[in-house]
Amino acid sequence: MKFKELDTVVLDRDLPEQGLRRGDLGAVVQVYPPDGLEVEFVTAAGRTQALVTLRHADVRAVGAEDLIADRTLVRGAA
Repeated sequence: MKFKELDTVVLDRDLPEQGLRRGDLGAVVQVYPPDGLEVEFVTAAGRTQALVTLRHADVRAVGAEDLIADRTLVRGAA
């Protein structure tokens, strides 16, 4: 799938060094052809948790059956 800037994506793997878990939502802020994406992940309060460069295979599009959930960030662990 082709992603574009400002698309909301779902992380498809854990990134413990960033405090991120599979299923976390992020926003595409930059697209790097042919397969790179800069994705920002923020807390519910709007603070940036991580800004990471990922490959298309690391994320997926938000689906109609996805449910948004809340979890407490544990620093240094995912």
